[in-house]
Amino acid sequence: MNRPKEKSILTFELIGILFIVILGSLLHFTFELSGYNLLVGAFSAVNESVWEHLKLSYWPAVTYAIIEYRYLKNRTRSFFQAKAMGIYAMPLVILTAYYTYTAFMEESLLLDISIFVAAVVVGQLISYKLLNWRETSKTYVKISIFAISFLAILFILFTYYPPRISIFQDPVSGSYGIKR
Repeated sequence: MNRPKEKSILTFELIGILFIVILGSLLHFTFELSGYNLLVGAFSAVNESVWEHLKLSYWPAVTYAIIEYRYLKNRTRSFFQAKAMGIYAMPLVILTAYYTYTAFMEESLLLDISIFVAAVVVGQLISYKLLNWRETSKTYVKISIFAISFLAILFILFTYYPPRISIFQDPVSGSYGIKR
């Protein structure tokens, strides 16, 4: 791989960090600002549960991947696989870091925000490293698209019909999902 191409792809991924962090931060407030619009709730945090906060990295990362695909589809060898791995890494980093630190200390807004940013950085860097990793089969492309879509379905479904387990519970109100 030549260096200018690699640098250009890295630039896209670094811009993606800013895009995801900014849009994800805004999505924390869009449900309330929309007047509690149910459709907006599918893509925004509808309460303060850990699950709802995972959407703040997922939807912006998917949105950026869609934008990025137009420019990188012919310049990379494993676009969908790289994006799937990066997108899945973000909530995994958030969950691991959040539950690890809260096992030992009180919840901290500054730490929560730092974890969110760190998760986005990790996800985008994983994506960058895998974008030209190797040529993959159409089967892996289909699996990657399915994996990204499956997570979208879970985020939407569990916004309206959350399981009654702690990750879905709003610690402020004690409720689950959208307050009706």
